[in-house]
Amino acid sequence: MRIFTKKLPHPDLPAEEKAQLLQNAEYQEMMVESTFMYLTLDLPTAPLYKDEKEQLIIPQVPLFSILAKFNGATEKEYKTYKENFLKRFQLTKLPPYLIFCIKRFTKNNFFVEKNPTIVNFPITNVDLREYLSEEVQAAHANTTYDLVANIVHDGKPSEGSYRIHVLHHGTGKWYELQDLQVTDILPQMITLSEAYIQIWKRREDDETNQQGA
Repeated sequence: MRIFTKKLPHPDLPAEEKAQLLQNAEYQEMMVESTFMYLTLDLPTAPLYKDEKEQLIIPQVPLFSILAKFNGATEKEYKTYKENFLKRFQLTKLPPYLIFCIKRFTKNNFFVEKNPTIVNFPITNVDLREYLSEEVQAAHANTTYDLVANIVHDGKPSEGSYRIHVLHHGTGKWYELQDLQVTDILPQMITLSEAYIQIWKRREDDETNQQGA
């Protein structure tokens, strides 16, 4: 993965001083190559609206919107105790398996908050070609992934529970596992859950889709 980082001047500085600092070498964009074990997908801040019946409406976001973090062009600001940075990311290689970690939990000095935003995603045919640079695309004959496992967190951060959706490759059926209980589940129901961690398998050149959705 390529990580492009640009240091930002302090926001309270006068405009002229900011302009001068941006000419310095330490404020120029730098690029490093980095390996990764999983990709962290950032959820947008979840506004909780109420409908006419005073019930909370859970926001939704498409998977491809939060994957845009890795298109090489989208910039995101990161803050440390002393400094701020702009970063953008670009994939340089697609492994046989990809792990997505959807960032639902944020921690501050007092408690942990959970973002309940539902991620809308297809369980097959997720093509990541557009997240590769043009020179890297030529090295990847196949850039399409299918979901093989989906870990869900239900409830509050401190009191919640986990469920796992797993694809049985032999039959193409999906199963839900929670503790010792195993049940069938329709593929359409998987996309309605508060997905937390997902495992995607890259489709081989001669592999056909047998998942039925």
